[in-house]
Amino acid sequence: MRPSNVLVIMSDQHSRRIAGCYGDPVVRTPNLDALAAGGARFTAAYCPTPICVPSRASFATGRYGHQIGAWDNAAPYTGAAAASWGHRLTGQGHRVTTIGKLHHRRADDPDGFPDQRLPMHVLDGVGDLYGLLRGEMPVRPQSRQHVLEAGIGEAPYIRYDRASAAEAARWLREAGGRRGEEPPWALFVSFATPHFPLLAPEEYCNRYPPETLPLPVAWTPAEWTRHPALERQRRLQALDAPFDEATIRNAIAAYYGLVTFLDEQIGLVLAALDAAGLREETRIIYTSDHGEMLGAHGLWWKSTLYEGAAAVPLILAGPEVPAGRVVNTPASLVDCFPSIVEAAGARPAPEDADLPGGSLWALAREPDRPRAVFAEYHAIFSPRGVFMLRDERHKYIHYVDYPPQLFDLVDDPDERRDLAGDPRQAAILADCERRLRAIVAPEEVDRRARADQRRRIEAAGGVEAVLAGGVKIPFTPAPALPG
Repeated sequence: MRPSNVLVIMSDQHSRRIAGCYGDPVVRTPNLDALAAGGARFTAAYCPTPICVPSRASFATGRYGHQIGAWDNAAPYTGAAAASWGHRLTGQGHRVTTIGKLHHRRADDPDGFPDQRLPMHVLDGVGDLYGLLRGEMPVRPQSRQHVLEAGIGEAPYIRYDRASAAEAARWLREAGGRRGEEPPWALFVSFATPHFPLLAPEEYCNRYPPETLPLPVAWTPAEWTRHPALERQRRLQALDAPFDEATIRNAIAAYYGLVTFLDEQIGLVLAALDAAGLREETRIIYTSDHGEMLGAHGLWWKSTLYEGAAAVPLILAGPEVPAGRVVNTPASLVDCFPSIVEAAGARPAPEDADLPGGSLWALAREPDRPRAVFAEYHAIFSPRGVFMLRDERHKYIHYVDYPPQLFDLVDDPDERRDLAGDPRQAAILADCERRLRAIVAPEEVDRRARADQRRRIEAAGGVEAVLAGGVKIPFTPAPALPG
């Protein structure tokens, strides 16, 4: 594969289902749809951890959270636990620039991304200590309030993403316009939308009359799974009392508006790439750090391994990417590290030999090979560790100290029927657990995660001090913009 520039575009909390190219008949995403039509769309891509900070650490390093201690939103990437793809490229003379949300610790950390523009990092270099209490925290009503307060508005993330898109367009016009540059550059453009708060400007909200929108999968209490870990999560998020239909539709309308706003910002970046004459020598990756439950199964936001939260959109385009290709092979954000290094023509380091991911470009050329991907969760609302194995047909979810779940995603893509208790599925269940344990020792990793979180709680003054501090960050604030 000949080397090329690499443009990586990442959003925050974009549900894979809410895009025209992924089959949503209502949402308007013409720029993502065109990108997919001209490239490869992955139908079974997943984040390594369905919450911002650890997922982005895995994306940067190509390693799972348990390999680098990225458990939660108070364990940001610093550059110390493992090298990033930025280290690999800058170490070989490639220009690497990031614009927008990184969610690492601080801009001056040696994380491999020395040219950070408009960076967003965790609050105060620490992040969400309150979330370390996990399943033992008091009820956190902010999760419910975000749904009730959804509607027309302009949160700081809107202004931040507009500024990030403008800065990316400026970079492509001024710095990226060196055609045929050797070695090629890499540009990472990262948006904060459609992450909550669910406030979208009127021009976007008004495109989606709430009464016209589809309701979530299994949104009524009679349809909710009663798995004890998910029941606890609903209670801790104050979601155990159901919302009425009008409230749900109103929140979905705001989310759809944010997705359309995001799509327009992506379109501005891609138009600048075209105007600079760089489309033919640039490979493009679009994805998100995790998904959004959006009311499915009575759950909102992320923090579960159900499809809404764990699945992510993934689109590839550019030289040697087959146009209109649909890739059903499971993929993961850990595949991005080796794929970015490969696309730029850089060399992997010897210590990269054990990276769990592989080439997305190869998957795009051979779209239906057997493969399994892995994810895990050790953060807010979860009393114990949760682990996922997803192959070409089944999803197995392993809960430490709770019953497992098993879904046939071919016959049951909405995860309405848990097969784990069906004796006829016992062999499949056992095989999935065996393959998951070949990747990770769930009980040992759960012990390590909780021990590390206890250490950080004690360093912050103990449980009482963390409780007294309250919820400081219902979401990470956007940084101040120049001028």
